[in-house]
Amino acid sequence: MILTRRSALVVGAGGLLAGCDAVGNSAIGRRVLRAGEDAHFALQRGLTDRTALAREFRPDQMSPVFRSNGTRNPDTVGYNAHAARDFADWRIRVDGLVARPLALSITDLRAMPARTQITRHDCVEGWSAIGQWTGPRLQPILGFAGLLPAARYIVFHCADRLGGRPYYESIDLVDAFHPQTILAWMLNGQPIGVPHGAPVRLRVERQLGYKHAKYVERIEAVASLDAVFGGKGGYWEDVADYEWYAGI
Repeated sequence: MILTRRSALVVGAGGLLAGCDAVGNSAIGRRVLRAGEDAHFALQRGLTDRTALAREFRPDQMSPVFRSNGTRNPDTVGYNAHAARDFADWRIRVDGLVARPLALSITDLRAMPARTQITRHDCVEGWSAIGQWTGPRLQPILGFAGLLPAARYIVFHCADRLGGRPYYESIDLVDAFHPQTILAWMLNGQPIGVPHGAPVRLRVERQLGYKHAKYVERIEAVASLDAVFGGKGGYWEDVADYEWYAGI
């Protein structure tokens, strides 16, 4: 077996999340895991070019089925009403620490210059799939909104709820500005369906699957993650101590 750096990181992260419950449930264990995350973050950022691309694949290498996971339908009154109208009234707010707050429709997103990339989605549950994603890059959108100097993180607020909690995720500006970080509205040449995050989801290709927020309805620029929901940067980070930096 040839173990690549990417697959080693995926296996390591999956093992950490799946096999360390006893450690993670103690205060000392959580400090140890967070120290490991900090080391992982520093090591990857120190060894990897910040603009290095995740591997892209040929069309014939795409998975015959790209499975969905997590929330497969937010199934709220508001979301179902949007879906019934084919998301014609959906707006993605871009706000927080920006000079020019935006409210982008799906028509707006589809009119923007788009990037198409065939990449592998690696899930901490132990599966992977290769799919083709299309959508505008996040960096120009943030540029048009005018990030203020205090902005350090980008938070993605989503329409789905898990256990009564709103789903959200966040990345720093390095990943936000990465050329493969896009707001995808197409999967495999078709508009994204509800199970995969319609009408738009984040693709941040150098991160594990739970960072790829679905059903995005708001993009917020913030100086710190401390006051955002549980303060750890994402739903699973808050409720299950997943790593905030899930780089692969």
